[in-house]
Amino acid sequence: MLDAGIKAQLTAYLERLQRPIELVGSLGDDANSAQMRELLADIGACSAKVSVKYDGADARKPSFSVGIPGEAPRIRFAGLPMGHEFTSLVLALLQTGGHPPKEDPKTLEAAKGLAGPLDFVTYVSLTCQNCPDVVQALNLMAAINPNVTHTMVDGSMFQQEVEAKKIMAVPTVELAGATFGQGRMSLDEIVAKLDTGAADRAAAEIAKKDVFDVLVVGGGPAGAAAAIYAARKGIRTGVVAERFGGQVLDTMEIANFVSVPHTEGPKLAAALEAHVGDYDVDVMKLQKAAALVPASGPGEPITVKLASGADLKAKSVILSTGARWREMGVPGEADYKAKGVCFCPHCDGPLFKGKRVAVIGGGNSGVEAAIDLAGIVAHVTLIEFDGKLRADEVLQKKLRSLANVTIHVSAKTTSVVGDGEKVTGLTWEDRVSGETHDLPLEGIFVQIGLLPNSEWLDGTVRLSNRKEIEIDARGQTSVPGVFAAGDVTTVPYKQIIISMGAGATAALSAFDHLIRS
Repeated sequence: MLDAGIKAQLTAYLERLQRPIELVGSLGDDANSAQMRELLADIGACSAKVSVKYDGADARKPSFSVGIPGEAPRIRFAGLPMGHEFTSLVLALLQTGGHPPKEDPKTLEAAKGLAGPLDFVTYVSLTCQNCPDVVQALNLMAAINPNVTHTMVDGSMFQQEVEAKKIMAVPTVELAGATFGQGRMSLDEIVAKLDTGAADRAAAEIAKKDVFDVLVVGGGPAGAAAAIYAARKGIRTGVVAERFGGQVLDTMEIANFVSVPHTEGPKLAAALEAHVGDYDVDVMKLQKAAALVPASGPGEPITVKLASGADLKAKSVILSTGARWREMGVPGEADYKAKGVCFCPHCDGPLFKGKRVAVIGGGNSGVEAAIDLAGIVAHVTLIEFDGKLRADEVLQKKLRSLANVTIHVSAKTTSVVGDGEKVTGLTWEDRVSGETHDLPLEGIFVQIGLLPNSEWLDGTVRLSNRKEIEIDARGQTSVPGVFAAGDVTTVPYKQIIISMGAGATAALSAFDHLIRS
């Protein structure tokens, strides 16, 4: 199951086990069970501290638990945790074996203190780059807190269960059989959701902070670069963000980051956070900015009001709140989000295996999504509003070579149709003839660009007609002492490397502003 190189790496990792662990398999007679038996045997061969046995007790087959001999196991994998989830497996082995996790000590203490029982199940796809964060966070909680259990379920392997529960987006987390959350969630977010007093305590702690020299709002590539460049100047620097990494966390493949031929969004986001952590930067996560109050006069600080009710004050501010997926804005779209209307083909595509889907948008993202989905689903219909596709020619050529793809240009999606529980189709209008068409399908992937996260700034800094923050060559906004960088601004190209450069520019400009004022 595992090649020699992976076995060698796993053997090295398992040398860190501080106590014995036990893997217990529940297998059937199918091919997937045979593969799981091979996987468990390979893991057991990598360390004398790992024992393997089979009891067939779990209803989901194939599955296996990770636990301590003599204790009821609290971590289970239903399906083969390969692909993006192999790291989740390795961490589960290490953490169950007593290897200390690398998480914020305050968050770990909060996770250990949660009362139970808390029985979680997470439905994933192995191609989803968002799922591992959730799986790893819940596995860690189960490893350190006897009141928590967690099972990862591969949706493509247990498709009947997924369909019965009407799960059409991953990751989907259930707690005691009820939906707990969907989409990427960090350990901080999960603990905060369970610990109802955590938000108030965090707000109270934030309210006590002194004035920052530079306060960066947003934790994506632009915000990370700005924080690093500011901190290197030796000035008091803070970062406030809903999640560190921003939209990069939702990016599957990055092949144009200069000097790095290939990486993935979550890996880059983790590297950004680690790099910021090398400096004396006060990072405040899970905090949403709600308003910006300019300085009331010379020498007075700028105020950033948070949704939690806390205020942060700074001598200069860098806005880097990024952008989010643009929605179609048609009837039915909001009603069927995560019920057939999706925004991540890599995450949710495997749930539509053998089904009919549409991709909305003919730019690079839309055409790439259609190409990827064509290898999984029965048929893809690509719908583009413009009179022609806007993707690179090499992508268009590949798309047109696929037999199970239909392309409609000059086509306007007018509504999403469903049966109350899931998507059953959409309607679209031919913009040339005016004729309306009904398209039966099970999934819709929206890939029509980005919307800047700037609503909270309307009426404070000058925004363009597209609601992007207007900046000059130095990143200066219309408000003195307030700078901006990245996808939320009028910069013409929305690229990670450009955002990083813009973040550095904004930080250097903010430092120059501090010197001169």
